[in-house]
Amino acid sequence: MDHALFQYLLRLGDSTLILSHRVSEWTGHGPALEEDLAMTNVALDLLGHARMWLTLAGQLEGQGRDEDQLAYLRDAHDYRNFLLVEKPNGHYGDTLARQLVFDVWHYHVLQALSHSTNESVAEIACKALKEVVYHVRRSSDLVIRLGDGTDLSHRRMQEALDDVWRFTGELFTDDDITRDLAARGVVPLHASLQEPWLETLGRIAADATLIVPDFAHACHPAHQGGIVGRHTEALGYILAEMQHLQRAYPGAAW
Repeated sequence: MDHALFQYLLRLGDSTLILSHRVSEWTGHGPALEEDLAMTNVALDLLGHARMWLTLAGQLEGQGRDEDQLAYLRDAHDYRNFLLVEKPNGHYGDTLARQLVFDVWHYHVLQALSHSTNESVAEIACKALKEVVYHVRRSSDLVIRLGDGTDLSHRRMQEALDDVWRFTGELFTDDDITRDLAARGVVPLHASLQEPWLETLGRIAADATLIVPDFAHACHPAHQGGIVGRHTEALGYILAEMQHLQRAYPGAAW
């Protein structure tokens, strides 16, 4: 088994899975009906991405685990998602700030993965990229409208961006796994995505009259560790809800 690729697939699958669950918590609670439906669709897109990555991970592992078993039958320390995506929703501006920084990163990483030397990885990336283009357009539009809105919406959007920023450093952390895979042309070095990510966010922030924080504020070790299984207590609460049915009725199927 290609251990490095298996772990990387878990990082992608777990991150999209957990963010999907977080975003789905807004279903029925959105600020407007249209936005409620749009946010729900984003959650469904992310869940679809998670299924593809986790299915491939299970096939690569060769231990008979499918996407359902990987999603619902692991404990918190076995998850490899970024800490950013398990962050509580907060108010709607908080959710949008988290979504924007993730969407822009997601776009750039999928764009690079679409040229992967691994055909399966490239195929999934190409499929997911089409939906993520919409995610970036949607989240940036809403952040611009709020940032360049009233004095109150501007202040709260800037505070939300400042707050979420400390969790973004992990998105660009390279370790033995990414370096090994990058050397084989399977994935990009994540550090190489930092500059285009900042450039894209800078353009969006300028239109939103927001100030992009100094990236040095995103690199504190206390806000990293999810990709090696060190999580905040928030993930435990997410899994307790997400895994309840499978844990209560093992092997249940419709």
